[in-house]
Amino acid sequence: MSPGAPGAAERAEARDPGLQPERTRLAWRRTTLSCTVVAVLAGKQAIHDDVTAPGLIAAGLSALVWIGFLAVAHRRIQTLGAARPVPLSARGALLSAVCVVAFAGFAVAVVL
Repeated sequence: MSPGAPGAAERAEARDPGLQPERTRLAWRRTTLSCTVVAVLAGKQAIHDDVTAPGLIAAGLSALVWIGFLAVAHRRIQTLGAARPVPLSARGALLSAVCVVAFAGFAVAVVL
């Protein structure tokens, strides 16, 4: 049957994406949970022994990056609810990568 045949549009809209969007949604949730754990541990480390200005700044910046990553993850999870999810944009991918790298850097700064 050719792509322009009657009924092709209905089959495209009724596409069963399988479990791939669900696996992607769960992966984003696991990553968000991991970032949350790291943010909590970084905050605990910053105020555990001696409270220093650089430690508090690093903890505050890591909290801001954590909130940014939560926003990116939430937006991506919401777009996965469609019958045909749109691919992650280059801007979204870059933003999530920058958040993860910055988050790791701030977490290391809290420890040092």
